[in-house]
Amino acid sequence: MRRELTREALRELMQELARTAPPERSLRVYFVGGGTAVQAGWRIATIDADLHADDEAVFRDVQGVKKRLDLNIELVRPEHFVPPLEGSGDRHVFVDRLGNIEYFHYDPYAQLLSKIVRGFRMDLMDAESFVTSRMVDPQRFLLLVKNVPDSAYARYPNLSRAAVEEAVEDFLTSLE
Repeated sequence: MRRELTREALRELMQELARTAPPERSLRVYFVGGGTAVQAGWRIATIDADLHADDEAVFRDVQGVKKRLDLNIELVRPEHFVPPLEGSGDRHVFVDRLGNIEYFHYDPYAQLLSKIVRGFRMDLMDAESFVTSRMVDPQRFLLLVKNVPDSAYARYPNLSRAAVEEAVEDFLTSLE
């Protein structure tokens, strides 16, 4: 079993990715899920580093990085599980720059939707932190979810608009 991803381990991961990244261009890496929760200080640790990059060349040595740091690394983003929210690319939150890599929290609104839809206890605790930290505005979030086109749900046969909107409304009501 690999070690947990703590803030210290996340920093080591950021440094190692920067060290092994192709040096000839600027790159972006996005924290998703537990990585955001750990970096933001909402949790002490998580079991793996969920990451996304626009240019996957940054992960060219990901197996070596995993082995050297003894960490689990998953390459995912919320849109693998839930429909995309309009304007997602404009809402990433800058974290830091190391070498030629800029690190961001992946769009908090997209992360929040993914966590609510998944619905595990830890996910819902993280979801609450997205709102209480003010990383996400609940009314804007609800509007974004309601504006997802019906056609977007076609890629997610296990999701329905009604079920997603109900889960979101139930979650937001639980915060009141």
